[in-house]
Amino acid sequence: MRFMMLMLPADQCNAAPDALPSAEAVEQMMRFNKSLQEAGVLLALDGLHPPAAGARVRVVDGKVTVTDGPFAEAKEVVGGYWIIDVGSRDEAIAWATRCPIGPGNTIEVRQVFELSEFPPELRKAVEGFEDPRHSAA
Repeated sequence: MRFMMLMLPADQCNAAPDALPSAEAVEQMMRFNKSLQEAGVLLALDGLHPPAAGARVRVVDGKVTVTDGPFAEAKEVVGGYWIIDVGSRDEAIAWATRCPIGPGNTIEVRQVFELSEFPPELRKAVEGFEDPRHSAA
């Protein structure tokens, strides 16, 4: 079962576009990342630049609008993610509890949909789509 663990750092909502974590924070996170890798459960991970460096694309009244960050209404933002492959939701949560997060930070754990979970009519809608994880580079 694949799960996405989303890092929701409390201090990134208002961070400058060029904000970087401290060397100590990166070292702590790399120890956690290596433990995921050594356990053979890590499929992917990335950290994200602050929202101030991003943009949001929305449809409002039928028109596409683009808003550059920072986003005044943001109360939580995604600062990074991991994709892990584990045997259960409880195992995914156990990994999340080992992550070195500071006060006010959150890790949201969400299961990734597998095609096998969908009924036949939904599977038909994705026929012919090649999963990029399995395509030749």
